[in-house]
Amino acid sequence: MSMSGHGPMNVFDIAGRAMSAQLVRLNATASNMANAGNVTGSAAEAYRAIKPVFQSVTDSPGVSTVKVQNVVTTNAQPTKRHDPNHPLADKNGDVWEAAVDSSAELVDMIETARMYQNNVQVLNTAKSLMMETIRIGK
Repeated sequence: MSMSGHGPMNVFDIAGRAMSAQLVRLNATASNMANAGNVTGSAAEAYRAIKPVFQSVTDSPGVSTVKVQNVVTTNAQPTKRHDPNHPLADKNGDVWEAAVDSSAELVDMIETARMYQNNVQVLNTAKSLMMETIRIGK
């Protein structure tokens, strides 16, 4: 069913859903990058990276797109660091750094931007083809 709820999905529905999913992915990456390097006084309080879980949506054979099923917290463990002078240090002088791999997040951000741009190109191509069809029909 289309995003608007009327009939089968078309190229605009498909690309629009894909772009929405990539935007959720980019927001998750931004949250992770914003929290990278943050420290807390316990492992339980430490930030853990989040990731979207995608699900395929098939309208009919050969017509499918994607949606975000859920956003989950990763199982990555925070890094314990001995820093007795830190104001958040526990009684042993330890702090826990957010469980975020900044390098992996940067790679994910680049991949997400490319996927988003690919879908923008799909929309631009579809628009150009429709305009050319209208021009030919006149």
